[in-house]
Amino acid sequence: MELDYRENKGFRLLSLYERLSRGEVIRKAEMAQKFSVTDKTIQRDIEELRSYLADTRVDEGEASIIYDRVRNGYLLTHAASEWLTNKDVLAVCKILLESRAFCKEELDALVKKLLRQTALDDRKQVGQIIRSEQHHYVPPCHGKKLLSTIWELSQHMAAQHVIRISYCRQDGTERIHKVNPVAVMFSEYYFYLIAYMSDGRKDFPTIFRMDRIASFEPTGAKFHVIHSRKFSDGEFRKRIQFMYADELRRVTFEYSGTSVEAVLDRLPTAKILSEKEGVYRITAEVYGSGIDMWLRSQGSAVKVLEK
Repeated sequence: MELDYRENKGFRLLSLYERLSRGEVIRKAEMAQKFSVTDKTIQRDIEELRSYLADTRVDEGEASIIYDRVRNGYLLTHAASEWLTNKDVLAVCKILLESRAFCKEELDALVKKLLRQTALDDRKQVGQIIRSEQHHYVPPCHGKKLLSTIWELSQHMAAQHVIRISYCRQDGTERIHKVNPVAVMFSEYYFYLIAYMSDGRKDFPTIFRMDRIASFEPTGAKFHVIHSRKFSDGEFRKRIQFMYADELRRVTFEYSGTSVEAVLDRLPTAKILSEKEGVYRITAEVYGSGIDMWLRSQGSAVKVLEK
């Protein structure tokens, strides 16, 4: 059915707002011709959209329609903190592609949604910049869709539900665990569920790779955490390497490599104790044995003093 844009004001307003939201420039003459109405009608439409934004946007300056004399048209301006810019979209797309966190289907869908946040011309430019990398994207070997699992496990975590999971180990065996989920994290290609065993047999959390969770369900029970003992995923992340969890420990080593900054970035809890002739004495607080793998990977640049 062909719409009569002169009579269908609602459709015309939505179309104008959608274009403005994408960052497009609205020129009265062009829109008047497209919708078979007068310039004055488009002007009234713009004024109605301005009134709508003024009534629905609480903070002054949060969003408004202005006339840009250089571009000879109307633009939607907004607070920088509220909307993704083209630069933001490009950066996030690059991070997604580099992370290799998702199967190809989910990755392509996420990139497509991000690109839709930009104006049509800019969308083409950003798409061209990432096209080759997206085309040659190598998904993780497990090939599983994870977005729904991430969301559902996060919901159980927020509600403090005790859950029962069926977990497939590296050797192919499957085990049932009853756990208290406390965090969802991403690290080096994989998403993880961080949880405490519900029977309390471990003082430190257990780490489960999400793609190896065959199934999960709430048990109907809830767990409660004393505020002073509440798990902090931010603090945990600072102290974990390669997602190998175990007792909290401290390591001290000498580093004589080319970039001590890279060491400090790799180990957020690291502190430089001393430096002499380019050799740094460093200490860090970490969970588990993952740190040992990283220390060995540095070869002769690292000499372990205490672990």
